[in-house]
Parts: sequence; structure tokens; C-alpha cells
Amino acid sequence: MIQCKRVYESAEEGDGYRVLVDRLWPRGCRKEVLQHDEWLRDVAPSDELRRRFGHQAGEYAAFRDGYRRELAAHPEYWQGLLARAAAGHLTLLYAARDTEHNNARVLQDFLEDELERRGSSSSPVCYAGEL
Repeated sequence: MIQCKRVYESAEEGDGYRVLVDRLWPRGCRKEVLQHDEWLRDVAPSDELRRRFGHQAGEYAAFRDGYRRELAAHPEYWQGLLARAAAGHLTLLYAARDTEHNNARVLQDFLEDELERRGSSSSPVCYAGEL
């Protein structure tokens, strides 16, 4: 299971492995206070893409598509997250105020799509003996 949480929300027992997925450290949040297991700067959107988005809801579709392209081009950045999600609970931490239009949500959807794609084989060869 993959969930997203703002870094300013309290950690809970069910969060599982907690990963900060922002390129920049969150404002007003001391490193020794944030309960997290890992900070993956590289999995975050590029600075250029992040600046173009500017957290404007009207730019979200273009941001989402661009970020998904960046993720697809660099599986080495998110492969470990995929393994964590498959093994148990994974919480993606982010600092954005908008809880629906942010990089963690895009990453969550991307990882869930990857898990689904890898989990079920729909190749016709797999069904050869079943017809």
C-alpha cells in the first residue's frame, strides 16, 4: 500500500517506510525532528519542471505528464520504492500545501501503475493452454 502525507502531519504506526520525495528540504522542518526513513532527492521532479509547475493547479496536467516522463527515464531512482511498496506500507512525504496536486501524488500513481503492470501478465502466450 502506498499513501501520501504532508511532512507536517504526525507519523503513525501504519505509515510503514516513510520517504521524503521532495528535492528541497521542507521549510520550517528540522532534519532531526522529521520522522522519516529516507530522503530521495533524485526521485523528485527536476528543478526546471518544478519551477514551471509553480504549484499552479492549471499547470498540473503538464507537470504530471512531464514528471511521469522523467520517472520513466530513470527507473534507478524509484525501483527501491517499488520493492518497499510491494513488501508493505510505504508513505511518500511531501511539503506542498495542495494535497491533491503535487509530486508525491504523481509518484504514487506512477508506482501503483508499475506494480499493477508487473503484477499481472496479460500476454496472449500466458493464456495459450487456457483456451
